[in-house]
Amino acid sequence: MAFVIVICCIALLILLLTWGKFNAFLAFLIVAIIAGIWLKVPIEKIPAALQKGIGETVGSLLMILMLGAMLGKLVAESGAAKQIANSLMSTFGPKYVQWALLIAGFIIGIPLYYGVGFVLMVPLIFSVIYQYKLPAVYIGLPTLAALSVTHGFLPPHPSPVILVGEFKANMGLTLMYGLAVAIPAVIIAGPVFARWLKKIPAGPLQLFQAKEEGPLPGKLNSFLTALLPVFLLMITKVLPKNNFTGDAPIVMLFCLLIATFTLGILQQTPVKAVMSTYTAAVKDVAMILLIIAGAGALKEVLAQSGVSEKIAGEMSTWPIHPLVLGWMMAAIIRACVGSATIAGITAAGMVAPLVLQGHADPNLMVLSVGAGSLMFSHVNDAGFWMFKEYFNLSLKNTLLSWSVMETIVGVVGLAGVMILDTII
Repeated sequence: MAFVIVICCIALLILLLTWGKFNAFLAFLIVAIIAGIWLKVPIEKIPAALQKGIGETVGSLLMILMLGAMLGKLVAESGAAKQIANSLMSTFGPKYVQWALLIAGFIIGIPLYYGVGFVLMVPLIFSVIYQYKLPAVYIGLPTLAALSVTHGFLPPHPSPVILVGEFKANMGLTLMYGLAVAIPAVIIAGPVFARWLKKIPAGPLQLFQAKEEGPLPGKLNSFLTALLPVFLLMITKVLPKNNFTGDAPIVMLFCLLIATFTLGILQQTPVKAVMSTYTAAVKDVAMILLIIAGAGALKEVLAQSGVSEKIAGEMSTWPIHPLVLGWMMAAIIRACVGSATIAGITAAGMVAPLVLQGHADPNLMVLSVGAGSLMFSHVNDAGFWMFKEYFNLSLKNTLLSWSVMETIVGVVGLAGVMILDTII
C-alpha cells in the first residue's frame, strides 16, 4: 500500500506540473504535505519535516550551485566561451567542423548551465552553417548533444550535484566516471546519429548571422579558466577526505576567484561589473534552487513516514539491477514531467535507500539516474521546443532528430554505467 501511495503522489506531482501548470516549488510542497497526511505522519510534525528537508538539501548544495552559476555566467559574458569555440574551429578546419563544434559544446557545457550554453552556441552553429553551406541539423545536433550530456552527467550541474549529495557519492570520482560515460554517449548520439539527419530541412536562419563583437580573452586563458573546476575536482579524488582544499565548494570558490581575475580584472573589466554578472547569475538559478528545495521537502516527508525504507526493501527483492531501476524511474518521470532536473531528484528520493544500504555503487547510481533523466524528450520539455523553434523544424522532424538523440544519450549512458559496474 505504501508503494501505491508514493506512486499516486508522484502522479499528482506530474499532473500539477503538466496539466495544472503549477510552479514546481509549490507543486512539491503541496504533494509533500498530502503525502505526509496520507502516510500518517503526525500533522504537527509535517512543517518541521518540510523545513528540515529544505534546509538539509539546500544547505549542502547552495555554495556549489551558486558558485558554478557565477563561473558559467562569467565564462559566457567575458567572451571566453566564444574564444574556445573559435579556437577549435580554426584548429579543426572545415573538414572536421562538426567535431570542432561538438568539442566546443562539451567544454563550454561543463561550466555553463544548459539553457545558457544552448543560446550561446546556436549563433555560432548557424554562422558555421552559412560559411560552409552545411545541413543545419547535421551540424547542430552533435553540439547540443554534448551540452545535454554535460547537463545530465557532470558536476557542477544541478542534477549531478544533487545526486552526489543524495547518494553520498564522491564528487571527483563521479566526475571521472561521468567523463568516461559521457564521451561515448556524445559521439554515438552526436556525429554517428547525425549521419542520418543530413536531409532534414531547416527553415530560414538569417536571424543568427554572426555579429561583430569586442576583443575576446586569450585562448590559453579561456581554456584553462573554463576547465579549471574539472581538473581540480578530479584532483580532489586523491586528497584526504578531511582535507579543506578537497572540498568541492572550496574548489569552486577558488576557481571563481581565479576567473574573477583572469576573465575580469585581466580583461580590463571593473570589479563592479564582474559582481553585477554574478548577481545576474544568482537570479538565473534561483528557481532551480527552489525546485531542489521542494524536492528535499518531499524526500524528508517520505523518509519520516518510513515509506522510503519499505520501498527500498521491496525493490531490493525485484529481479532488476538497482542501477537499471534508478535509470528506469528517472526515465519514466522525465517522459511525464519533461524536466531532467526534476526527474533526477525525484527518482533519487526513491532509490537513495537502496544505495545507502549498499545495493549499488553511489557514484554509478548518480550517472544511472542522470542518464535516465535525459531519456525521451518530447513536447513537455522546454529543450524540445527551443530546438524546434531555433532550427525552424516541423514537429515530426523534431521528434525524429532531437527526441531520438536524447533517447540515444539515455540508453548509451546506461550501457556505459553497466560496463563500469562490471569493471570496478
